[in-house]
Amino acid sequence: MMPLIFAQAGQPQIIRKIGGSPEVKQHLADLGFCVGGEVSVISTLGANMIIKVKESRVAVSEELAKKIMI
Repeated sequence: MMPLIFAQAGQPQIIRKIGGSPEVKQHLADLGFCVGGEVSVISTLGANMIIKVKESRVAVSEELAKKIMI
């Protein structure tokens, strides 16, 4: 298991665990990140990442991406 920030761009990954406070977990769930869901990194722009989740593209900070374990 590793944080999402270390995933290679274009490779589909399965979310294994989501860490953080209950508020952070709820925020990520609202964006579509859930355990067992498939995500893939589209690109990294500075300290932000563009992630494909549920046929949508979502921008998350590096700090949030560290809480998503694949």
